[in-house]
Amino acid sequence: NGNLKNDDFSDMIYKENQERSSKMKIGFTIGKFAPLHKGHQYLIETALKEMDEFYVIIYETNLINIPTEVRANWIKTLYPTVKVLVAVNPPNQYGLDNEIVKIQMKYLIKIIDNIKVTHFYSSELYGEKVSEYLNIVDRRIDHARMIVPISASKIRENLDKYKNYLEPMVYKDMKKYEC
Repeated sequence: NGNLKNDDFSDMIYKENQERSSKMKIGFTIGKFAPLHKGHQYLIETALKEMDEFYVIIYETNLINIPTEVRANWIKTLYPTVKVLVAVNPPNQYGLDNEIVKIQMKYLIKIIDNIKVTHFYSSELYGEKVSEYLNIVDRRIDHARMIVPISASKIRENLDKYKNYLEPMVYKDMKKYEC
C-alpha cells in the first residue's frame, strides 16, 4: 500500500530539514557599535536582504560609556529578526598580523560555536581574514564609505555635528550617557 509509516515520514522530514539547513545562508558581523550609525545599518539591512539568518556580535568596549546591553538593544529594537550575541571580555589585541588574527579567531569561534555561518559582513579589511579563517564568503559592504560617509570615531569626536547619521534613540542615549 502507498501509505508512509511514521518512521518513514519522520525520516523524510528530517532529510528535508537537513537539506534546507545546509542550503541556508547564515551571515554575521562583529563590532562595537559605539555608536550604531547609518553605515552599520546599511550593512545590516544589506545582509537581511541577502541572508536567511543574520547575527550581530557586539563587543564590550571602553571607547564609549554606554553599556553593551543598551547598544545591543538598539540593534534588537531596529532589527527584531537579527540575532544579537554579546562578546564578553574580548581580546585586547587588534590588527591584521597572523598572531593577532589567531587570537581573535579563537575567541570568535567560541562565540559563534555551532552556528553554521556561510557569510561574513564587514566594511573593514579584517573581513578578508575572518572569512578566510572560517572558509566562508567575505561580503564587504561600502569599504570606501562612499554610500554612507561616516565612522563611529567621527561621531564620538563631534556628536552634534554628525547626529544625522544616528537614529533618534541612539542620539538620545549618547546624550544621556554624556558621550
